[in-house]
Amino acid sequence: MSPHLPARQVYHLADAANWASIQRLGLLSASRLMDLAGLTAAERERIECAQRQASITLPTGAVPRDQVPMPPAALVRCLIGMTPAEWYALVNSKVFFWFDPGRLDRQRRAGAASSRAVVMTIDAERLLAAHGARATLSAINTGNARRKPALRGRQSFVPYAAWLDGRWASEAAALGTRPRAPATRQRS
Repeated sequence: MSPHLPARQVYHLADAANWASIQRLGLLSASRLMDLAGLTAAERERIECAQRQASITLPTGAVPRDQVPMPPAALVRCLIGMTPAEWYALVNSKVFFWFDPGRLDRQRRAGAASSRAVVMTIDAERLLAAHGARATLSAINTGNARRKPALRGRQSFVPYAAWLDGRWASEAAALGTRPRAPATRQRS
């Protein structure tokens, strides 16, 4: 494994209803799935910029998962320079991977639809070779704002090149916080 990679493999958790679409189109963010669904502006804003209390099925059959662990009141307490609506839109614009299979398993077990979950194991080196210029890493579980949530903002998604150069220093400088511990890495 390259010393620059945070993990040899990464894991993606998806609803089984999305498997055919993933095979056909690849992994897409919730925002991209909304693009393909042809939603009205009002429908899209309701889904993309607010907390989803449950997984929903888009007109295309795609199923973006719920955002129960991100209540707006909790986000208000931990966001820096953003509103909850902006955070939801940012999170919805990304595809997430877990580095740690144990944390992935906890996420899978916590999901209401865990019996319909598909776990994909992806070679991190190949993924970064293809998408490293667009990849970002985060030291925190950006999809959870309960139980002493970590401070977060737009800069909590550190570009891979910046992470290679200084780990979490760019996030700390931008948010005005202390750098996270060097070994901390949860999602990308």
